[in-house]
Amino acid sequence: MVNMPMDFSAVFLDRDGVINKPIIINDKPYAPKTYNEFKLYPGICKSLKALKNNGFLTIVVTNQPDIGNGITQLYEVQLMHERLMKTNLIDEIYMCSHSQREQCSCRKPGIKMLTDAKKKFNINMSNSWLIGDRWSDVSAARSAGLTPIFVDHGYAETKSKLQTCINAKNLKSAVKKIVASLPIYNQS
Repeated sequence: MVNMPMDFSAVFLDRDGVINKPIIINDKPYAPKTYNEFKLYPGICKSLKALKNNGFLTIVVTNQPDIGNGITQLYEVQLMHERLMKTNLIDEIYMCSHSQREQCSCRKPGIKMLTDAKKKFNINMSNSWLIGDRWSDVSAARSAGLTPIFVDHGYAETKSKLQTCINAKNLKSAVKKIVASLPIYNQS
């Protein structure tokens, strides 16, 4: 008998607007530019722990074009990501630092960050989720075979691509929906 490699389920998380508070200007969200502006939403660690307790890998996938645009320094973003990793509740962080003009394959709605994680962690995408607060998150999730959950903060942007999407008001309610969908023997 050949041992087949085990595949894992994951919850991919957008960063700004899901894990931490974005900077809102004219009803549009922007990433914090400095570590001092990086404010986690209350209860984030409890929500991440619930995912871990139910066997999910937790992987952050974030577009950070302000680095490529010269607005934010890479070291500031690295400090933010170090803080997240120190919780010991995040398995990996994938980041696209390209500007919007670079037309890279990693920037969401592209799926390179997701497929890189799939390869590294042997993730079963059909049993995995992506929680995000922008249409690009939902589009990337669908293209990669993930189930999207849209955290609706009421931003002033196009939402036409969001029909038939699971909605949540925040990470806590998204995690509750994920856990509720699991077989009863798998819930903790």
